[in-house]
Amino acid sequence: MSRFIGAIDQGTTSTRFVIVDESGDVRAFDQREHAQICPRPGWVEHDAAEIWRNTQAVIEGALATAGLGPRDLAAVGVTNQRETSLLWDRATGAPLHNALVWMDTRTQPLVERFNAQGVADLVRAKTGLPLATYFSALKLSWLLDTIPGAREKAARGEALFGTMDCWTIWNLTGGRHATDATNASRTQLMDLRKLQWDDELLRLFDIPRACLPDIRSSSEIYGDCVGALSGVPLAGALGDQHAALLGQACLGPGEAKNTYGTGCFLLMNTGETPHVSTKGLVTTLAYKLGNEKPAYALEGSIAIAGALVQWLRDNLGIIDSSAEVEALAKSVEDNGDVYFVPAFSGLYAPRWREDARGIIAGLTRFSNKGHIARAALEAAAFQTREVLAAMVADSGVAISELKVDGGMAANDLLMQFQADILDAPVVRPRHLETTSLGAAYAAGLAVGVFRSVDDIAAHWSAERRFAPTMTQQQRARLVASWEKAVERSLGWAA
Repeated sequence: MSRFIGAIDQGTTSTRFVIVDESGDVRAFDQREHAQICPRPGWVEHDAAEIWRNTQAVIEGALATAGLGPRDLAAVGVTNQRETSLLWDRATGAPLHNALVWMDTRTQPLVERFNAQGVADLVRAKTGLPLATYFSALKLSWLLDTIPGAREKAARGEALFGTMDCWTIWNLTGGRHATDATNASRTQLMDLRKLQWDDELLRLFDIPRACLPDIRSSSEIYGDCVGALSGVPLAGALGDQHAALLGQACLGPGEAKNTYGTGCFLLMNTGETPHVSTKGLVTTLAYKLGNEKPAYALEGSIAIAGALVQWLRDNLGIIDSSAEVEALAKSVEDNGDVYFVPAFSGLYAPRWREDARGIIAGLTRFSNKGHIARAALEAAAFQTREVLAAMVADSGVAISELKVDGGMAANDLLMQFQADILDAPVVRPRHLETTSLGAAYAAGLAVGVFRSVDDIAAHWSAERRFAPTMTQQQRARLVASWEKAVERSLGWAA
């Protein structure tokens, strides 16, 4: 049997195909960005047809780079940006509208309406999630109400709903309508304990069951692929942050990781029992591997991290590529008392303030683009500190170190500042693309390339540890100034 596994990583800004061997080493990959469509302030969309074209292209590109064909792959797994929501036509496979991206805020009036009905506690009790524009249920409701005829087609099962894993699975397998339990847990329509669509929530949000996919485990054979991966078993699927948790081998209660991607996503494994947050975090599924009991996690989500670097590139033009941001930030000794609160779509955990908007505070004539670049990087670290403090308070478990991954984790300046502002070690693994690895591990477990999660743990190793060096006085001063800047950002959109 082949010992290579493919992983499709359909992210917020790009799609990758990664080929992993049985040792957990990346043998080849290909990547393509897709357009970010922003028709109005707060609205963010993706062209799902473009994403599928890119998916096919990166599969072919990575196979060509590796000199492999479909027969060389034992399985393929899928991981994806979560909550991004799509409706498509069952008969034609054509999207009925652009996908609504997780950070899109157009459903804020629906959030306010349901909050006024007093159902927030019911929704959180069943799903672990607060009422917010972030999650999929309200996005789906908006699509059903806005696209002419969509609600009637959905009720007849002629229009299908899915997050981007579901869209990818549909196209990969020639029409299987399925999602995995981690992605289903982010729709705000699944009972977190039963791992089933909840009838009371479907009635509350007026969602027709006929448009919903089947819920499967994160590691099982969904079916064989068609097209460029013809005959390869599709054997795993997880939302991107759940895949990163698995890829980082955070397999026991208390183990945590932070992924620095478009946003930042800090997850801590809490074991087989959902842990209800009282500190502004969400309770979520960690993963469900085959017939094993599900594992749960606490999560803190930060909307804008790497996306802020892209904003510096695309909107301000102060860098030509994202890779240049570290050198620009190093061109100054410190942030020059400049703070960047990137609340472009409000603030997520632990504050959950939809009325916040982005600000740059502390500017003087001394300030330059280096200070703005440095403040942009530090924003990810300050927000991570807030989430981690909430996680420690919620769980009662002190974090001895923080595992990090994602594209921004390659930035040494940011990782050192993260360790300094946390006053805790930050550990960067040998492979930063742990999201792809997690999808590959899930698929490999389903087909026997990996025997157990012990194999996954054995493949993890650290590349570098960043130890804190900042004084307590300096840390306290920086945190106080950051919190002052955040306060200035609140209430802007009220």
